Amino acid sequence: MAPDASDALAVREKVQQFLNAAVTGNLDFLKSVAAQLDDGKGLSQTVANVKDANKRGALHFAAREGQTEVCKYLLEELKLDVNVKDEDGETPLIHAARQGHISTAKYLIEHGADPSLSSELGATALHHVAGIGHIELMELLISHGVDVNSQSESGTPLIWAAGHGQQDALKLLLKHKADPNIETDDGITPLLSAVAAGSLQCLELLIQAGAKVNIIAGGATPLHIAADIGNSELITCLLKAGADPNMTDEDGLKPVQVAAARGNRAAVEMLLPLSSQVETVKDWTVDGLINHMQSEGAKEQEVERNTRDIPTNSPSDATVSTKEIPKVSAEAKKKAAEAKSRADDAFRRKEYQIAVDAYTQAIDFDPSDATLLSNRSLCWMRLGQADRALTDAQACRELRPNWQKAWYREGSALRLMQKFDEAANAFYEGVKLDPENMELVHAFRQWKQLKLEDNFTVLTRKNRVNDLVPLAHRSAINDVDNVCLVGS
Repeated sequence: MAPDASDALAVREKVQQFLNAAVTGNLDFLKSVAAQLDDGKGLSQTVANVKDANKRGALHFAAREGQTEVCKYLLEELKLDVNVKDEDGETPLIHAARQGHISTAKYLIEHGADPSLSSELGATALHHVAGIGHIELMELLISHGVDVNSQSESGTPLIWAAGHGQQDALKLLLKHKADPNIETDDGITPLLSAVAAGSLQCLELLIQAGAKVNIIAGGATPLHIAADIGNSELITCLLKAGADPNMTDEDGLKPVQVAAARGNRAAVEMLLPLSSQVETVKDWTVDGLINHMQSEGAKEQEVERNTRDIPTNSPSDATVSTKEIPKVSAEAKKKAAEAKSRADDAFRRKEYQIAVDAYTQAIDFDPSDATLLSNRSLCWMRLGQADRALTDAQACRELRPNWQKAWYREGSALRLMQKFDEAANAFYEGVKLDPENMELVHAFRQWKQLKLEDNFTVLTRKNRVNDLVPLAHRSAINDVDNVCLVGS
């Protein structure tokens, strides 16, 4: 092995040992390895530069594992930035809070951690804590001024609590004036999220708080979702609250038809007497409707099987490939960075068209930067131009196929186009890349649960996402891979 390659391997091994020491809380060993890695820039700068491939440093890992003593050393002796963000924009506090480490979270806040900081996808520590139902941590964060109605791309903390069936967390947020009717950009409300999660307790609390029951998101009402699940208690609760059994979904189906298509007999028996007859269904009885809807479903599946192999030119059919990355000069990168800065400022001002123009300039200078395409895709979504958002998202994925955010952008664009099958699949690909990313898990759960049509690809993933959710709530770092030195 050449000397340079041997040296690089040795450094890589030291970096892995250092980050593993932060994970396990072996402070003495961490200090020893840090001294060996010191490249003359000073120990603090050296430690700050040691990060993994996701730009997570020792403070992120120590916080995530609840290793408060390691955090103390890094913050009090080495004076590291307590609010440093990783590639996903997550701070050490977010990592600690997501795992329920109350002592570590308290320590970080006492030493300057800003609990209101959000990730790139808008989620604060409160979003994650609401999702796991950690009441003491929620009270801590709320007491430090975190906005209970702060929006992430997957909704507010109340939507997260409802979507994970965390009734105590939901009750606490409502007590602190969380809006029960707040919507995501896609129209998802806390109530619809509670129904999709099958949580009767959360549904009842939201109705008591004034949540609307006759809203539509993803082409369906909460009653359609309950009928699709076949949950009699949810159906009864919604009907008592005034849910309209004759509202139709995006396919023109009433909740009773959805229940019949699923073969949910008990739901059909409840809804049929309350539903006006559909002209195309001749036998308006429980058995007659179930037979009719399942016959129609079989016909649609046969048509789908017959057309499945026909090639299309749909942009969503793009295969995952790695795009050839052009070489970009240092001067061009500098100009791209300047344009990106202007675009970022415009985005923060919500001047999305100006941001699009500036990101376009940046992309012209540096077409190799996938982040620019991701950001422009988000701007197009804010402007309601889903087709352009999808084009940018797929170009971003071609540049960085293993970047979870590229898949998230693609899924977001597809759901805006109401292509729910493909959106769920895109979110799932992102979850596979980063099962700890709760925003991706949450997005996948929402759109998997909101999809009403039979689709083998999505339905066979039902149990997989249930396995991923607890994984996202527990410590997943037993070893640190793909580590590198950055900023040196």
